[in-house]
Amino acid sequence: GTMRWRIKFLVLGLGVIFGARIYTGSQALLFSAQDLPMLQIETIALIIGAGLMVVGYARSGFAEIDIYPSEAVLQGSFTMLIAGAYLFVVGVLAQIVAAMGGVQHFQAQVFLVLIGLAGLVTLLLSDRVRQERRRWVSRHFRRPQHDFRKVWTLFTERISSISDESALCGAVAKLVCDTLDVLSVTIWLVKDDGDQLSICASTSQSRVGEGARQVLSRENGLEIEKLRECSVPFDLDAADEFWETLRQANQPDFRRGGRRVAVPMVSGNHWLGVAIVGDRVSGRPYTVEEFDLLKCIGDQLAAGLLNLRLAAENLRAKELEALQNVTNFFVHDLKNTASTLSLMLNNLPVHFADPAFRDDAVRGIRSVVERINGLISRAGSLRRELELKVEEFDLNSLVDESLKSLNGQGNVDWMRKLEPIPRLLADKDQIQSVVTNLLLNASEALGSEGGWVRVETGCRDGRALLLVADNGCGMSARFIKESLYRPFQTTKKKGLGIGLFQSRLIVEAHRGEISVSSEPGVGTTFEVLLPLKDSPR
Repeated sequence: GTMRWRIKFLVLGLGVIFGARIYTGSQALLFSAQDLPMLQIETIALIIGAGLMVVGYARSGFAEIDIYPSEAVLQGSFTMLIAGAYLFVVGVLAQIVAAMGGVQHFQAQVFLVLIGLAGLVTLLLSDRVRQERRRWVSRHFRRPQHDFRKVWTLFTERISSISDESALCGAVAKLVCDTLDVLSVTIWLVKDDGDQLSICASTSQSRVGEGARQVLSRENGLEIEKLRECSVPFDLDAADEFWETLRQANQPDFRRGGRRVAVPMVSGNHWLGVAIVGDRVSGRPYTVEEFDLLKCIGDQLAAGLLNLRLAAENLRAKELEALQNVTNFFVHDLKNTASTLSLMLNNLPVHFADPAFRDDAVRGIRSVVERINGLISRAGSLRRELELKVEEFDLNSLVDESLKSLNGQGNVDWMRKLEPIPRLLADKDQIQSVVTNLLLNASEALGSEGGWVRVETGCRDGRALLLVADNGCGMSARFIKESLYRPFQTTKKKGLGIGLFQSRLIVEAHRGEISVSSEPGVGTTFEVLLPLKDSPR
């Protein structure tokens, strides 16, 4: 009903135009002449038909018209097209023969006509032409055999959260089974050496359990180079003897399962493996559309596998880089610590009897132990999961304690403005490490020339505010955006680049916020907002 309403005026318009053309053409054939009034009929019909089509487009826009021509009609149209081309060619040849002398050159006429007939028969019997014709009809005029939107929606849903090759191949194998009504899908992946194929996933459990068929290589007779040349799905049972090893490794489980199809998995210049699809319900042959669908699935699976491998390589590279950074920072600090202990050991035999030396040695060893413990603690803080021991405390008291511990820290003018604020409900030790780190960073940013550091507390938007500002060297906008909160990124000569990374993790674990504003040569201001005790969690 709705579809008929949409296409009614379009069909009427086409009917008027072609009806007039058929009538005038038949009249011309009957009377062997073209009459001028007949041409006027065609013109009038064209105007009326075009008007009807405009009305049809105006009322429906031809949107989502689910109408497909009959395949039999299209095949007949192709046959008529070829016959018409043949008649045209014969007509041209007849003109050529007439120009060459007519009846006197009968042999030439026969020769040209036979060439035309041979060409026509060759076209009609050509498997490639017939296959390309079916492919063209299937792509442009046939009703889709599968709902591609549904297929790709399922494909995306099933692989979106998968980060393992086996799970990815298993999900795709099940999708192919459900979509194409096949019972056996086996996915073979290229191993690291590039000369072997191994089973990654299969819907035939008995096949996966056979250890002898887990790996295919040159020893088994596999022509891996021949397989790499394939980029489109092909009929495995109709292929030549090069694929006998692949056929033997993927034996059908049902006698009437139909022909098997090999689907290469290619992404760019990377050939990642092949999927074997077989044991189709009722043994139905695969259509051109299904071959195209299998190629798309194979290409998408190859792209997904390649992305997983590249992501794994990237992760390994980052882990190695992080390990190198940690190693460098440990080696550097432990080298300095070892130098201190080495100097102490050298002086120990000479000055051991001096009580003052022994006291200095004990203090030095204690300092070394504390420094090593500090290094271990700060390196351990790189984990992203924090365990919070929540308790009530006063932020102002905590700031006072941190300032007292830093008393005498360089040439620093400490300025404080601590306003009364409600108590916090947080991890006191973690918050104190944040405060201490911000104060240390501010004092170290002043350098040897000294300067001022301003510390303020208060309330803002129902949360506790901690502000630490300095007039030190400052930071560039690019460094703040790209490197400030990343581990092992720092502008200080003796810094490790861990403190602010750790501070941000602690503040965010408390559902707080940390922000910074800075300008090179002017100074830096950090602001930390933390929930108060009575804030809704």
